[in-house]
Amino acid sequence: MSELVIVIIIVIAILVFFNRDQIRDRFFPDKHRNYTIDDQFNSDKRDREKEIDRLLSKMGKNGINDLSPKERKRLDELSKK
Repeated sequence: MSELVIVIIIVIAILVFFNRDQIRDRFFPDKHRNYTIDDQFNSDKRDREKEIDRLLSKMGKNGINDLSPKERKRLDELSKK
C-alpha cells in the first residue's frame, strides 16, 4: 500500500513538472500580456489621474501647506506630463 502512495506522488510530481507553465498561467495570469500600446498608455494615464486626484483632494482640505515637499514635487511632475 505504501509503495502505491509513493508511485502516485511521483506521478503527480512528474505531471506537475511537465505542466508547470499551464498551471502558472491558470493561477497567476500575466496582467499585461495582451496590452496594446494604447491600452498601456490609457492605463498609465488613469494611474496618473488617480494620483493627481488624491493629491488635489488632500490639498483641497487645508490648502497647499497640507502637502509634504515630496508630494508637492510629485504633483509638479505629474502636472507637466
